[in-house]
Amino acid sequence: MAKITYIEASGTPHTVDAKVGDTVMESAVKNAVPGITADCGGACACGTCRVYVDETWRGRTGEANQMEREMIEFSDETDPSARLSCQIKITEALDGLVVRMPKNQH
Repeated sequence: MAKITYIEASGTPHTVDAKVGDTVMESAVKNAVPGITADCGGACACGTCRVYVDETWRGRTGEANQMEREMIEFSDETDPSARLSCQIKITEALDGLVVRMPKNQH
């Protein structure tokens, strides 16, 4: 298990025990974290699971692949810390991960 903290745009934190092997999006949905709508169910096809990864964690979450970058760009996102949470696999190295959610998912 890994502890993941999701911080709503309002600043409200939600810390959950996440299963290693799941994605950050799957963990949010399983734990009813508000703000992650995940309309496509994790297929990297909608951009409604967008999060901002704190700089200290970016090296451990990996880089976005081409399809993820295109989906982020399609949503008019310009923040370099933006990721789709469906594309971040939870590992033991992510224990303590903090992600922030945008005001609106689109």
